[in-house]
Amino acid sequence: MTNIRVMLVDDHDLIRYGLRRLLEDQAGIEVVEEAESGEVALEKVRKVKPDVILMDINMPGIGGFEATSRLSKTHPESKVIVLTVHSEGPLPKRLLEAGAVGYLTKGCPVDEMVEAIQKVNAGKRYIAPSIAQQLALSMLPGEESLIDVLSQRELQVLIMISQGMRTNTISEQLNLSPKTISTYRKRLHEKLDVSNDVEMMHLAIKHGLLDAD
Repeated sequence: MTNIRVMLVDDHDLIRYGLRRLLEDQAGIEVVEEAESGEVALEKVRKVKPDVILMDINMPGIGGFEATSRLSKTHPESKVIVLTVHSEGPLPKRLLEAGAVGYLTKGCPVDEMVEAIQKVNAGKRYIAPSIAQQLALSMLPGEESLIDVLSQRELQVLIMISQGMRTNTISEQLNLSPKTISTYRKRLHEKLDVSNDVEMMHLAIKHGLLDAD
């Protein structure tokens, strides 16, 4: 039986090292590549063509959200499993909409991670039970989040602005003009009912889009 070829995407060397060690002990799984950012992941996927990608979300640059969205369009054969600390808020739902086929928290047991890798490689989805419950609750009437009104592109710009990235940097990484990014910023302020980027950052943290630190 051919091994499932896995790629690890996380900006922390120690986390990638730990994941590699855990997965290399599992029969039928081979870690074939690592990447420290979404940009590097996009470049390496073209060369390595992994079966499954374990993707962190909060990383420098375009981050895991934008990387997941692009990979689902350009390399749908490489299945993305989100592996993150974020288990609440609108992020799980939006990442699945962006193209992820699996969602795990970084505290999950290695057996669950292996099961998720095997299932998505077989063409199925895998969502951790706690996250599946949260997703179900978010669908109930009256449980909509302010973030739910944002388009995928607006959400990505919100995350990047809240990470402190400058307009020119965002425009370069998203291949959009600075004027377009400024328009997105104004639209976000209006939709989220905030008056500045600091208030928007606090809102992003509150809704689990960013780490509080």
